[in-house]
Amino acid sequence: MRAEIIAVGSELLLGQIVNSNAQFISEQLAELGINVYYHTVVGDNPDRLKSVIEIAQTRSDIIIFTGGLGPTKDDLTKETISSLLNRRLVTDEQALSFIKDYFTVTKRTMTTNNLKQALVIEGSAVLKNDNGMAPGMGLKVDEIIYMLLPGPPKEMKPMFLKYGTDFLTKQVGITDRIESRVLRFLGIGESQLETDIEDIIDSQTNPTLAPLAGDGEVTLRITAKHPTSEGAQKMIDEVEKLISNRVGQFIYGYGATSVSVELYKLLSDKKLTISSAESLTGGLFQEQLTSVPGASSVVKGGIVCYSDEVKTDIIGVKKETIDLFGSVSEECAKELADKTRSRLNTDICISFTGVAGPSELEGNPVGKVFIGISIVNQPTKVYEYQLKGTRESIRNRTVKYGCYHLLKMLKGS
Repeated sequence: MRAEIIAVGSELLLGQIVNSNAQFISEQLAELGINVYYHTVVGDNPDRLKSVIEIAQTRSDIIIFTGGLGPTKDDLTKETISSLLNRRLVTDEQALSFIKDYFTVTKRTMTTNNLKQALVIEGSAVLKNDNGMAPGMGLKVDEIIYMLLPGPPKEMKPMFLKYGTDFLTKQVGITDRIESRVLRFLGIGESQLETDIEDIIDSQTNPTLAPLAGDGEVTLRITAKHPTSEGAQKMIDEVEKLISNRVGQFIYGYGATSVSVELYKLLSDKKLTISSAESLTGGLFQEQLTSVPGASSVVKGGIVCYSDEVKTDIIGVKKETIDLFGSVSEECAKELADKTRSRLNTDICISFTGVAGPSELEGNPVGKVFIGISIVNQPTKVYEYQLKGTRESIRNRTVKYGCYHLLKMLKGS
């Protein structure tokens, strides 16, 4: 089955919002075994929308729309589609009742244009909107499946997961269970990962493997089809074991997690406290770690030490260390970690110093980074990197690599 996603909204073309809906739907369709061939974005114009639909009808078996189901005059998705399909718009009584109840409960006056949101294409299956007012809908006409979903992600995502997938699986006739598992890697690039497991990727038809590079990390999605969920999971387990035998040392987590979340879990399990000394990253490590609920049980605090004076006068780095080796050095990173851990009385301290740009510092090029990790009763380690990218990318990747190395140290690997 060839699927196409059409996002409707001039705000998308103006760059005012990102088309995250297409990404989400594509991911979900991939798990259903449905191939997405095209993404299209069109503004709030009925003639251009009609033209886009006519093109999609010539090349796609499934056409999924997001946006244009609201109450305003420029919300014209279902009107345009109903006209093309020669189907009337009719009122869905359940949706109408929900809309009226909403205005009653919120004690707001309902304007007549809100009634428009209860209109659905005649003969369609109505997809209930549990998080908004405009229902979605799905129908099949002349062997083409059409699905209309609201634009706001908070409405679209739960609607698609709860009602849309059931509609599609019945229409397409999917009987196999499709299960996916996402492996998250740090410390290895996408090209190296693909090289190391190239034969595994090439030999797989079921399960299938799909690598994807992010900012400093790589994910690998393993997707399997089987008549039962248990059977699909067993197939995934077997492939994951093959992958782990090659590159398991770089796997830090699964699914939608992050390296900071995994670090918090491990620190919490081991009942360890942590502090940080951040020059290059300016508090970014603490910001990411403290964004995890419950982080107060492991994070004691930290020091942002951009200037040499703070490094020496507040933290206690020896002035001779900076004079001899510079603030961007292995020696400085080590002292930052050791002195801050002692000063803040934590089990662990991680330090970051380096050059984020835009220009070099102390003769060090942009991207030169040192990460110090001091753990009580263990030798302090310093990791050196030469990173590429924007200032923001260098800072983000530095924090990720710091979390990654600390995870490995705590796991003893």
